[in-house]
Amino acid sequence: MAPRAACGLWRAARGPSACGPAPWARRGFAARQGRPPRLGAPVPAGANRDGSDPSGRRGAGGELGSGRPGGPCAARARPGPEPPPPPLLPPRAGGSELLFGLAPCGLALARARRVFFRLFLQAGRGPAGGEFALQAAARGVPVHRLARRELDALCRGRLHQGVCLEASPLRCRSAEEAEEPASAAGGDGGSRQVIWLVLERIQDPMNLGALLRSAYFLGVDRVVTSRRDSCPLTPTVSKASAGVMEVFDVYSTDDLQSFLKAKTAEGWEVVGTVSRAETAENVPVIDCSEFRWNKPMILVIGSEGDGLSLGTQRLCHRMLVIPPGRALCPGIESLNVSVATGILLHSICSQKLKHSD
Repeated sequence: MAPRAACGLWRAARGPSACGPAPWARRGFAARQGRPPRLGAPVPAGANRDGSDPSGRRGAGGELGSGRPGGPCAARARPGPEPPPPPLLPPRAGGSELLFGLAPCGLALARARRVFFRLFLQAGRGPAGGEFALQAAARGVPVHRLARRELDALCRGRLHQGVCLEASPLRCRSAEEAEEPASAAGGDGGSRQVIWLVLERIQDPMNLGALLRSAYFLGVDRVVTSRRDSCPLTPTVSKASAGVMEVFDVYSTDDLQSFLKAKTAEGWEVVGTVSRAETAENVPVIDCSEFRWNKPMILVIGSEGDGLSLGTQRLCHRMLVIPPGRALCPGIESLNVSVATGILLHSICSQKLKHSD
């Protein structure tokens, strides 16, 4: 049988499309797919030279030339759901600040050293919210319950633990108010060991909060800061101190070096700190574990980056250093200021406890 006759029989058996061109080779299919037709094939009437629809319309699958709506571009153009409106935050009282966290808010309400405006609680927050509401009601403070998202926006994303308290700021007290009538230098002949912590230009609120927390825990009698170039008492400091700032007075002075000179004249010992013994300026340096004291003293801590200023170093009677436990790589030769202060205070205040026993 001739090949052409055989093909005709097979076509009749399988249908009209058998032995015809492949679907992807037909001109109409190529035009619907946005691809040019086969080389040498005539372009359909009304189509572009590449076989596409001149109207530029897209089909259901996003193809050019099908003339049907839809496709990926149409899906992208379809408007999505409306975003939720931003929470309506209540306006703050003039000059107020927002405490956040369980410990700062709870201790602030308990001590009442501030003026309170409003208490904000996260709705559905368990028994802790009820206790705060009772404290606020006892002091006549309005209570507002907000959704978590609204409380987050109110605190600007800080860790509030479901509680925020709008209150007046806390200020440092003047260093003149820090004088103790019964101090060791004043009237009992040095029988009482008194230690004050003096902070020169501490600027990081997290460090200041950690310093206050360590000083309070380890038994420091007073904390005095330099007013210039120092971090103020902010809600972040209160949070970092676990609320110690709400119960422990902080004093400040405009002239730190004059303050140290006056305390030296009263018989106090001024002790500074350095990270390495060779950095001290003509002042004896000793290991903190070998330090002994038997009269009122001031421990002076310098700023995070530069340490004690040269003028303050020269007013110190001795300098303390914390010896490292290994050979240190360059660039990491010192401790964080709050960590170093905690180590020094523990070494010093432990002697105070033994002496009182």
